Formats: sequence, structure tokens, C-alpha cells
Amino acid sequence: MSPESFGRPPNIILCTCDQLRAFEVGCYGNPVIRTPHMDRLAADGTRFETAVTSYPVCMPARTSLLSGQYARRCTGGVGNVSRPGGGGLPEYPAPGRAHLPDPTLPELLAERGYYNAAIGKWHIHVWPHVLGFDYYLIPRVHHCHTGQSFTENGGPEFAPPGFSVDFEAERVGRFLHERRRAEQPFFLFYNISPPHCPYADAPESFLRMYQPDDMPIRPNVDLARPLPDQEHWFKIYRYDYKYYEHRLPYTDALPEGYGLRHVLAEYYGLTSWVDDALGRLLWALDATGLSEDTILIFTSDHGDYLGSHGRVQKSGLHEESIRIPLIVRWPQQRRSRGQVVRQQVASLVDLAPTLLDLAGAAAPEHMHGRSLGPLLRGERAALADDSAIIETDGEGTAIRTPTHLYALPAGRPGRRLGAKPHLFFDLTRDPYQLRNLAGSGEQRADARDLDRRLRRWHATTAWLA
Repeated sequence: MSPESFGRPPNIILCTCDQLRAFEVGCYGNPVIRTPHMDRLAADGTRFETAVTSYPVCMPARTSLLSGQYARRCTGGVGNVSRPGGGGLPEYPAPGRAHLPDPTLPELLAERGYYNAAIGKWHIHVWPHVLGFDYYLIPRVHHCHTGQSFTENGGPEFAPPGFSVDFEAERVGRFLHERRRAEQPFFLFYNISPPHCPYADAPESFLRMYQPDDMPIRPNVDLARPLPDQEHWFKIYRYDYKYYEHRLPYTDALPEGYGLRHVLAEYYGLTSWVDDALGRLLWALDATGLSEDTILIFTSDHGDYLGSHGRVQKSGLHEESIRIPLIVRWPQQRRSRGQVVRQQVASLVDLAPTLLDLAGAAAPEHMHGRSLGPLLRGERAALADDSAIIETDGEGTAIRTPTHLYALPAGRPGRRLGAKPHLFFDLTRDPYQLRNLAGSGEQRADARDLDRRLRRWHATTAWLA
């Protein structure tokens, strides 16, 4: 069904959360987590079994999301930008347009008559109004769930009472109520901060929802071996920058007996908090009568190691760091209900071209991603290229296909690929990446093909000047 069947282009909501890996979502097979609203969304729409971030760090992933470009083009290949001369992350974007040189999704939607709004976490190095947003309500970059400072349309900062997740959800509901009878279609970029830390700064009901002893432990987690700098990283998980930047006295100690199972239990709790916020969004869509006219995408910017491979947080190329949930509800496309796409690796860079397609517009040539529209419409099981590329800051570049991951390290000088792979996994036989085939001589034909494809992408994908 074409966008014209609506009588006007569809409304669009792109809803992301922060640092949620696909393995902690019920509809992705987790038997313990409670995510009824994510599961409902999947039952009503299309779930991509294998979706990956384009860069497992917040700023480049989110910048790729709106640009449809890989980070090398939209940010110059950098990770999170620090203040000039060091000193941590800047709280707000920089003036001008140092990143995102080409027209972005909101700018292209504005040309088609959309009203654009952004609510919640931003962490992109350009102000929203520069990118075509008519309204925005964004917090500081550093994460806290109470006492968070916001700016509305670039105005004076203010700190709302209560939890920021609840404040943002209420403002989303208000936005939908205000737009319920508008003739102009809208694009809402709604960003939920959890399950990103600080875990300790969350409602008690979610923090205590799961018991540490009930946590599933992935086979690539060794509970008998402490993680490197374990106490330091556990404090970051619990207290975030209040520990690593401010060193507030209350962050000096962890709860007695606090271990990796406790980290996992709190991560699960914050994931259910995200699900609760998503449920409030779904309720608001139903209450305002907007559900049938609105395309809704739910995803995350990247995952979290959570102890797998002896690592924490993100930034690497293992599945726990790169795999994300991706669910698309397109009410006018009834055949997509309950559909699961299994033969295509979807990427964050694909979402801008996809949404333009569903809105009746062609993606411009400067976008690297591909529209997933043919898969959503049930026309194909996979695109001509079933793979995705993942960039990192210091850990090389990888190609992920439905069956393998193959990665080349950064070469010298910069902006080159290394001569030999450092990671090569057969994910069908080894889904937990316990056996690195790089340098083994095994599966040589697959390795040669993946090497060729990755180097071709590298040679044809331009960098930001």
C-alpha cells in the first residue's frame, strides 16, 4: 500500500533506547525478561532477527541513524566527541555543523511537509533546529535519571521533578494529544535513556524486579573470573558520571556482595522500565486515535557486553556489543503483522532510507543505507546485499552477514584496513563467538569473499573531508 493511500503521508515515530542488546527482549527469545510492550509491538509488526548498530558508541550510532550514513562520512569516523583539550563530554551540541554535512532524515521529511519533533536523549554534535526539527526537548549528555537538566528549543535549562524517563513520556503523550487532529504529518524522534547506566538512579520497583540468582548467564561469561577493573566498572554501571567524573562520596562503595549477577538484574530492571515507557507511547497512540496512521520503529543505538568475553559496556565487535532489537509497526501494511525477517542483516544506517521510502520519497544518493521497505512489504526475504558494516574507534571494521562476522583491524597510517583479519566467526556454528577462526585457514572461501566485500565497501565509502 502506497503512502498516498493514507490521504497524506503517514506519521512517523522513531523510538530508540540506549545500550539495549537484542538478547534481553522477550520476543528475541529471552525467557526471563518482562517486555510485554516490545513483544506486542513485534506481534503487530515486523521483527528483524539480526539487526546491528553501525558503530557501537552513542554519538556516531545516533548520527548515523538520522543521516543514513556511516560514521566516517557523518562524523569523520570519530566516537563520542570530548570537550576541546579533553575534560569529558560536552553537555550540548556545538554551534554550526561540524558533523552531518549532507541533508538528514528530518530535513528531507520537512521538505515533504512534516512537522519534526525530538524528545529525550540527543547526543548528536549538531543542534536539532539546525537539522530541521521544529520542536525539541533534550537533556544534557551525561546520564542521570533524576535531577536531569533539559533545554526546550534551546531555551534556559530546567530540571523537572521526578524521573526524567517519566517526564519525557508525559511530554510525548502531550505532543501526540496536540497533534491528534493536525493535517500536517509529524516525525517524532523519541529517545529513552535506559537501560544505559546509572542503574542506582531508577525506580525501586524496577531495580528490585529481578533476582540476581535468576539471571541467565551467557556461555561466553566466566563468573569464576573477575572482570578487569571490576569494582571500577561496576561503580560506573551503578552511578555513571557521578562516580567517574565527580567522585561523589556516595559512589565510593558498592552494595555488599554486589557482583555481575546484580549488574544483570538491574540491567533487566531498567530494560523493563524502557518497556513501560514504550507501553505509555502505545497507549497514547491508541488514546489519540493515531495508531492506524503512524509508523513506529523501536530500536537501540548499540548493545552492552555485560561480562561477555570478559568485557563491559560497548565499543567492540562481538554480538553483545553490536546486536540490537529492531521492530517496525506499519499498520497499513497488514501482511507485515507478526513477520520475522531472518535472512537480512539490518543496520541503523538503513532506517533513514526506509522511512523515506515508507513516506513516499526516494533516498538521496548520499545515504549509504538501503530501504528495508521491500522486506516490510513481503516482496523479498532479503535485499541484494544481505550484510551490514560495523565501524569502531580502534577495534577495526567488520562485515556482518546472516552467518558470519569478519573484521579487519585499522591499518597504518590511519584510514586504512589491516592486511589480515583479527576476527572471523561462523555464527551459525558458534553463536557465542568462542572460537575465532582468524588465521586458522578454515573456511577460506568464505573468508576471501568477506574480505573482498569489506575492502570494496572501504574503497567506495567516502570520509568526511
